[in-house]
Amino acid sequence: MAGFFSRLKQGLSRSSERLNSVFVKRLLDDDTLEELEDELIAADLGPAVAERIITKFRETSFGQNVTSEEIRATLAHEISHVLEPVAVPFTPDPEKKPHVVLVVGVNGTGKTTTIGKMAHQYRQEGKSVTLVAGDTFRAAAVEQLQVWGERVGAPVIAGKQGGDAAGLAYDGLKRATEEKTDVLLVDTAGRLHNKNALMEELAKIIRVMKKFDDTAPHSVLLVLDATTGQNAIEQVRVFQELVNVSGLIVTKLDGSARGGIVVALAEKFKLPVHMVGVGEKAEDLRPFSAQDYARGLVGEAATP
Repeated sequence: MAGFFSRLKQGLSRSSERLNSVFVKRLLDDDTLEELEDELIAADLGPAVAERIITKFRETSFGQNVTSEEIRATLAHEISHVLEPVAVPFTPDPEKKPHVVLVVGVNGTGKTTTIGKMAHQYRQEGKSVTLVAGDTFRAAAVEQLQVWGERVGAPVIAGKQGGDAAGLAYDGLKRATEEKTDVLLVDTAGRLHNKNALMEELAKIIRVMKKFDDTAPHSVLLVLDATTGQNAIEQVRVFQELVNVSGLIVTKLDGSARGGIVVALAEKFKLPVHMVGVGEKAEDLRPFSAQDYARGLVGEAATP
């Protein structure tokens, strides 16, 4: 886990660098607090969280000389306070065979790769997994899922390009149920430029699966790309209109100067953040830890 924390901290370093200008020993006066608030907003924590943090500093340390360590510690504490309620590990329900996970998100967020990494981890845990290549409009997505399926030993239900994603999801659910598979991961298209078509497709996938199992899907996970910053908030809003999103996965934190977006999402939507991704390898997708994330965001060391 220490290795993952160091990768997380490194991944968030571009975000923490934004705050470095205020991490110096100085008098915590109005000018300093205003500068810090600007940097918090620029790091995509959002105005509400930034204001709350500045209010805390004003109440506890205003007019005092504070060290960079004191500022970091207070920041990390306040950020983890926002994140703690949403840091919920994702665990498939063993009572459901399969536990059906519908994975949604716009194209380019790393959705298909995330599904592959999840499949890898569940296979490592000894669980059986079936994959549905439901993003039928992107041949690359289908091929990518098939590569992951071969790599981890999970069957992939795929059809012809541009084919009916709902029919594939139905076939996948039927097969996974017959084989008593532990987890069914369903990839979906993410063409937000045509929202009505996407809404119809996702609604159809859910409707058709419910004909076979009226409790499916059991989870709807939205994959977000951290590098998009505030745009991620709009994506959550749109997908909440389209489907009943049950939790979030945030990817590409290793390439983002906007790691604060996770804090803004937690504050605004209160949706569980199940996992974060900080690299290409399967083990770079990990359960979300509020304290580790807060420390990484402010460039603070991990606790022993």
